[in-house]
Amino acid sequence: MWGGRFAEGPSAVMREINASLPFDKRMWRQDIAGSKAHVAMLGARGIVSPADAATIAAGLDQVAADYEANGVPDDLALEDIHMLTEARLADAIGPVAGRLHTARSRNDQVATDFRLWVRDAIDQVLAALAGFQTALLVRAEEHADSVMPGFTHLQSAQPVTLGHHLMAYHEMIARDVSRFADARTRLNRCPLGSAALAGTGFPIDRDATAAALGFDGPTRNSLDGVSDRDFALDYLTAATQCALHLSRLAEEFVLWASQPFGFVALSDQWSTGSSIMPQKRNPDAAELVRGHAGRIMGAMTSLMVTMKGLPLAYSKDMQDDKPPVFEAHDLLGLCLAAMTGMVESATFRTERMRQVAEAGFSTATDLADWLVREAGLPFREAHHVTGRAVKRAEELGVGLDALSLDELTAIDARIDTSVYDVLSVDASVASRTSFGGTAPANVRAAIRAARNI
Repeated sequence: MWGGRFAEGPSAVMREINASLPFDKRMWRQDIAGSKAHVAMLGARGIVSPADAATIAAGLDQVAADYEANGVPDDLALEDIHMLTEARLADAIGPVAGRLHTARSRNDQVATDFRLWVRDAIDQVLAALAGFQTALLVRAEEHADSVMPGFTHLQSAQPVTLGHHLMAYHEMIARDVSRFADARTRLNRCPLGSAALAGTGFPIDRDATAAALGFDGPTRNSLDGVSDRDFALDYLTAATQCALHLSRLAEEFVLWASQPFGFVALSDQWSTGSSIMPQKRNPDAAELVRGHAGRIMGAMTSLMVTMKGLPLAYSKDMQDDKPPVFEAHDLLGLCLAAMTGMVESATFRTERMRQVAEAGFSTATDLADWLVREAGLPFREAHHVTGRAVKRAEELGVGLDALSLDELTAIDARIDTSVYDVLSVDASVASRTSFGGTAPANVRAAIRAARNI
């Protein structure tokens, strides 16, 4: 490719370290699309003849058909997908293929291809997120009334509903959707035409190529156009936060599936056995989702470190921008598919959830609120009285709602029989009607709102 300047070819090691084809061949569709848009513009502007433009476009279609049928071969001598495609095009149509590279560089070519690939990746993730949200909504509606313990510090805190718990993850995923959508909006500017770094003297039409490729317009600065990888970092940042959310639900499934919790039974599709212990049902899919979050976070860190301190415009370090994005995308797709499948097929053991909710003095705050509302105590005093009631119930080995009125009035004479209206877990969840609260009516309203967005 640059034999006019160099007397010798690269060493074998140089060829290997310099080649990106083994991973950037994933962008062959985007490379073909960018080349077709470019040559159409060259023809329309008279930079190449209409006949040559038509020949090149047909040749690109022929190369694409070959890739589709036979795959993209690894040829390290051709370095990357751009040079491979140009070589294949030359094999197909002859020397006229050399006109395709007029008024462009591999720098703006790869920047364009990578943006197109990341944009497609975002669209795939958004579709997968929509499927996951649907699974959460379906199960949340099914369990809008199902009582479970809510935890802080992994200690029983207050009763909530399983539907409310699942809708919390729907909220997290909604933020992930927003982040990916925002990233897509920011990336949707086309670098093609920036050439190596300074633009070109040919009378190109960058608006035409941007429109042909579905961009909102061209990038405004040629230096930034070829060197910007914010769009890849935006993708990885959104992917990392999404993976963290998935890992939290995965961890809960791991805990809930254990015998001490017994809150959920994962289907055989998402469980594995033991090579030595026949009784085991391991939540391996959830554990792998939890583990993959670390690898996705590592991919984000990898690209950030690569880009740190790079001067304008293009440096070969940036060849390492694609592997972390590709890896993160593959892992995130697996994680979303796995979590969607687990949510759809899980058997939630709601009786066990209720049993644990009732056993952990989780209505203590309801007693304190009753003392404030009905007996007029300041909350801090009500908190103290309730703490004494919990201590007494613990001594007797019963729940708060099982304490006799005599036991309660011995603690505070202002307590009367109406207190029992708030001490059950059902009464507790039903009373949490503030906006965003766990009351079943609220959960159903939140589900309706989510479906109407």
